[in-house]
Amino acid sequence: MGAAGSWALGRLGLPAPRLPAQLRPAWLGVAALALAAVALGSVAWRRSRRTRRRRRQQVGTVAQLWIYPVKSCKGVPVSAAECTAMGLRSGHLRDRFWLVINEKGNMVTARQEPRLVLISMTCEGDTLTLSAAYTKDLLLPVKTPATNAVLKCRVHGLEVEGRDCGEEAAQWITSFLKTQPYRLVHFEPHMRPRNSHEVLDVFQPTEKIAYSDASPFLIISEASLADLNSRLEKKVKAANFRPNIVISGCDSYAEDSWNELLIGDVELKRVIACFRCVLTTVDPDTGTMSRKEPLETLKSYRLCDPADQKLYGKSPLFGQFFVLENPGTIQVGDPVYLLGQ
Repeated sequence: MGAAGSWALGRLGLPAPRLPAQLRPAWLGVAALALAAVALGSVAWRRSRRTRRRRRQQVGTVAQLWIYPVKSCKGVPVSAAECTAMGLRSGHLRDRFWLVINEKGNMVTARQEPRLVLISMTCEGDTLTLSAAYTKDLLLPVKTPATNAVLKCRVHGLEVEGRDCGEEAAQWITSFLKTQPYRLVHFEPHMRPRNSHEVLDVFQPTEKIAYSDASPFLIISEASLADLNSRLEKKVKAANFRPNIVISGCDSYAEDSWNELLIGDVELKRVIACFRCVLTTVDPDTGTMSRKEPLETLKSYRLCDPADQKLYGKSPLFGQFFVLENPGTIQVGDPVYLLGQ
């Protein structure tokens, strides 16, 4: 039956059978599958053993998980999510895999259209629903028809594709925003993603994103938000900062020093602080932009070290960008561990 097949069955504690020649191909297929299972199990075991050997310290607990299906639109809170290399996924909803564009193909965010934050996308079965107050819901198929055009779009100057979601979606968003014609596009898995390294060279060339600004994961802590709110006259929410993972049970700004995290089987590596812009001044409940707070208060105490000014400029820092080291699923309530050497 072949050396590889005999070896695989031996690893499983099974003797190599003596079979008629006409049955041997089937046994070879079984042996090949067994060999693959053993190999995959060995890789997973080595990875988990490597993680177990590393010193770990619990630094908090997952308090909230957020997916933002449409860039700059309302977030969807979830109790569990799969961590993929390109961000969180829950069922058919993936983080920043839909994008609003103008007639020239340029991205449109709440920086230009603050009322985008009032639009939500949810999913039930095979149907996506776009919703906004005082507006009739729009139902779309989860799978955008393959006959729809694939458009060239630009996100922060980098070209990326998106399949047009159709005239109904375009008219719905245009009618809600009431400023100029817009379209909705969807990033599909076979499309070429953007490279985080081309956005900020501190990322590795292997890091890929769809329509996110720079990174697939943004983490903030409840304590940091509470500290900021203690300095503000009008309180803000986590939604002002659009994090994917919110951590409880730690000191304020502890996330600034978390280089590698373990949550369940998921390993995340910190890359860079998130430098904040005028989008944080959009009220997530009203869709109005103040252009002042919380940005001005953050500038009073969260500017970077002068040595890092070339990277961050005069933007204040709040939250940390992470990339995926090991995939898996995380849940609200999971302990968060800091990994040491």
